[in-house]
Amino acid sequence: MIQPPSRRSLLLGATAAAGTAMLGGCDRLGEADWFRRTLKTGEDANQFVQRLLLTERTLAPEYAEADISPWFKPNGTEDPPDKAYKALERRKFADYRLEVGGLVETPLKLSLAELRKLPSRTQITRHDCVEGWSCIGKWTGVPLSEILDRARLKAQARYVVFRCADTMDQGEDNGAEGDGTEDASSGGNANPAMTKQSGGGEDKRDSGGQQAAEGSSTGEDAPVRYYESIDLVDAFHPQTILAYELNGKTLPVANGAPLRLRLERNLGYKQAKYVMRIEVVESFAEIGEGKGGYWEDQGYAWYAGI
Repeated sequence: MIQPPSRRSLLLGATAAAGTAMLGGCDRLGEADWFRRTLKTGEDANQFVQRLLLTERTLAPEYAEADISPWFKPNGTEDPPDKAYKALERRKFADYRLEVGGLVETPLKLSLAELRKLPSRTQITRHDCVEGWSCIGKWTGVPLSEILDRARLKAQARYVVFRCADTMDQGEDNGAEGDGTEDASSGGNANPAMTKQSGGGEDKRDSGGQQAAEGSSTGEDAPVRYYESIDLVDAFHPQTILAYELNGKTLPVANGAPLRLRLERNLGYKQAKYVMRIEVVESFAEIGEGKGGYWEDQGYAWYAGI
């Protein structure tokens, strides 16, 4: 007897088809207003259906050790070239600090050692890429809820934004490694997501105290780094973790070291790699192009649930 397709497979197939069309070079289609409106309508329906059918704590499918893929294919950037990131990598991220700020009562700076001391979760889940491929991996990390609880969200908090180290659009001076590379010092975190933009950009803050968008350009020569955002429902989901291990080993650089987001009920591009800073905000309208993420600013769906 032929089994009907699941809701997850239908949503994944439809989203992959739309994403592949844009990734495949259909630039004129991706830039068309009617196509973007169609994607937005589908995204709203996707989020409505998923939230209607699933509880806030419904888990994505988890698998057995025997199901783990022999090789977990990296998605997106595989080796950020930025000087500050390379300095952290050379010291095996000993100087890394995850910064947590924005609409929180207690801003945090956490080393990898401190993150590893927090309660952890291990889960074997499937990563579904918008391009149509999937891999199963075993992830270990700290639940995002543990960090947010320690930071104590303010009442107006609505979204969590992840600032990343990988440069997506290179400016005239993107800080790529070359002669004269600076090492991270023990006196401070050489955090790529906190460096000033080129072209005279400064560390601007809005009335909510959050740093100006890493992806927002202060000029045409400013580099744009990857960022993502999720709402508090997904932020406090039990499978939403910041992973520091893959398949029982330290997370490789190609897969997002030192820390990457795992958001198991959403497509792969939502699962930010090379996470340097977390910002809690009321709105992401003033961040980047106001769509909630790097690929969303290019026309992809913000929710991307599967």
